[in-house]
Amino acid sequence: MKKFMRSLIIPALMFASHVHAADLPIKLTLDWKIQGIHAWFYLAKEKGYFADEGLDVQIDQGEGSAVTVTRIMSGAYDAGFGDINAIIQNALTKPDVSPVMVYQIYNQPPFSVLVKKDGPVTDLKKLAGLKVGSPAGSAAGRLFPALTSNVGIDPNSVEMVNVAPNIQEQMLIRGNVDASLVFNVTSYLNLIGLGLDPDKDFTWYNYGDHGVDIYSNGLMVSRKLINEHPEAVRGLVKAVNRAMIEIMHDPALGAATVKAVEPLINEQLEKRRIEFAIKNLIVSEETGKVGVGDVDVSRLARSISSITAAYELKGDVTPDKVFTAEYLPPLAERTIN
Repeated sequence: MKKFMRSLIIPALMFASHVHAADLPIKLTLDWKIQGIHAWFYLAKEKGYFADEGLDVQIDQGEGSAVTVTRIMSGAYDAGFGDINAIIQNALTKPDVSPVMVYQIYNQPPFSVLVKKDGPVTDLKKLAGLKVGSPAGSAAGRLFPALTSNVGIDPNSVEMVNVAPNIQEQMLIRGNVDASLVFNVTSYLNLIGLGLDPDKDFTWYNYGDHGVDIYSNGLMVSRKLINEHPEAVRGLVKAVNRAMIEIMHDPALGAATVKAVEPLINEQLEKRRIEFAIKNLIVSEETGKVGVGDVDVSRLARSISSITAAYELKGDVTPDKVFTAEYLPPLAERTIN
């Protein structure tokens, strides 16, 4: 009997192994430790959307949006969730290996000037003569002169204070600075964690609302993957889009998904993070026209100019070097009402 059972089990295992081996392995890196804003990747894996496209996707935590780009350029990863502006920077110096954005998730930049409602800043022009905190070398800091230029103040009239990223909110709350340049989708949850109401107690001046017209994070892939497995790229985008649309309709599903992967996270807080990201970063007037995942090419060209100026880069980069819409699903599948 045991011999008979083994004769059944072994072929079954061989069949299962064969099916798994047929799926193309894809290594995908996130931009940071798992959060609600990564839920669409995990949902696509959990529900078998990647498998439906013949993909075996491994998802790893990240160390920053810019690091996503360097990880892909090194060949260690095939795809990742990272910043298109880091692609722009690398496309100037390493165009042959710089990744390509294939699904733009953050339509608006996640940078804000954060101030207390009862503080001295009632509009951005009031920043002149005040202390503004920013982590050294942060994207929000590098783009701050573009913001001040748009609102009509001299950036040199602002006293910049280097602040460690993990104490930005505390420095503002204690009055050590009058404003803080933050990555808003993170800072929003940090304030809740401190027992404060980020909507009632604070004012957020989003860069995108004040003329800093750039894109940010999305799904990018290596040029090697595009060249060797273009249909895999198409399948990867289709699976992520499928999961993303579901979560945009039901943020609680996204929070539950990441909770299942990382039990230590606060599910309700991550739901609020997803809701914040949808409202402030993902859905815009533009996405109503081009759909989630796509870009306005003329706006991307302006964005490239802004990044080139902010980082004092030399050379020209055209939009087709950093983004392609070739692998996007039809507009009807990417539309959110």
